[in-house]
Amino acid sequence: MSQVRLTYPLKFWQNPSSWFYSLWKFSRPHTIIGTSLSVFALSCIALASSQHQLTVKTFFQVFGVWSSCILGNIYIVGLNQLEDIEIDQINKPHLPLASGEFTKQTGQTIVILSGILSLILASLLGQWLFATVSLSLTLGTAYSLPPFRLKRFPLWAAFCIFTVRGVVINLGLFLHLSQLFSGQAFLPLSIWLLTLFVLIFTVAIAIFKDVPDLEGDRQYQITTFTLILGKEKILKLALWIISFCYLGIILAGVVQVPQVNSWVLIFAHLFLLVLLWWRSQSVNLEEKKEISQFYQFIWKLFFLEYLVFPIACIIQ
Repeated sequence: MSQVRLTYPLKFWQNPSSWFYSLWKFSRPHTIIGTSLSVFALSCIALASSQHQLTVKTFFQVFGVWSSCILGNIYIVGLNQLEDIEIDQINKPHLPLASGEFTKQTGQTIVILSGILSLILASLLGQWLFATVSLSLTLGTAYSLPPFRLKRFPLWAAFCIFTVRGVVINLGLFLHLSQLFSGQAFLPLSIWLLTLFVLIFTVAIAIFKDVPDLEGDRQYQITTFTLILGKEKILKLALWIISFCYLGIILAGVVQVPQVNSWVLIFAHLFLLVLLWWRSQSVNLEEKKEISQFYQFIWKLFFLEYLVFPIACIIQ
């Protein structure tokens, strides 16, 4: 059976399946998964905290929240790719703009539509969601776009990432969801604990994300912590930051945070802590593929928190 040879740039009407696969790559799947899990987790915690039942109406409203966040996610990662086409041709040649699967105009169209639709949907659903999405998009724009282009500066780049992932999304979305389910916006202690955990964990993601991209960043003079400190020190720093997160949440389980199952917190995070250090022993910092795989492993640990923590809140 002969294979269809693709011609670049891809056109939707000629090969819809390949075009949508390129769109999936353009959306950076690991960030889409993270955003989806955060909406799911925060919805579960809000339901457990408010002690209300999920109705058909609120289900569709949560779906609207998820849609707005996903569109905002695509805007942020897409804008970053539009500004980094040359760098990505070295660091991430598989991405649609770098490989030529999408033209720059296609990327711009996707980014503009995603941003506009995200804001419109958020404005229709509520003030807390609109504030959350607006602030996220503003920081995402400042991160990538001149004249700010904060990604050039290690501290500002890290600030953008952990502020959006750690603070804005967790607190903003929960305020919206708690108001949706109970009619009143509130922030229980469990959400502050999750926010603090994610905030610190995201620092590890922010500093480690540039390790696989060392060559392209050096060539285009993008200053990163990896260029300043070196790959080995960044790996150790990321490991200790994540370990601090796990030990902190284990301690929270020991002191018994209200409305959170202590045993789930303690044993789940002990297991993840051991898994982290076991997996880190096999990382070869001279192999870009292995570094990228470990970076994806860190993201998987991040994803798992949005599964473990809601379970601890539901099983009280």
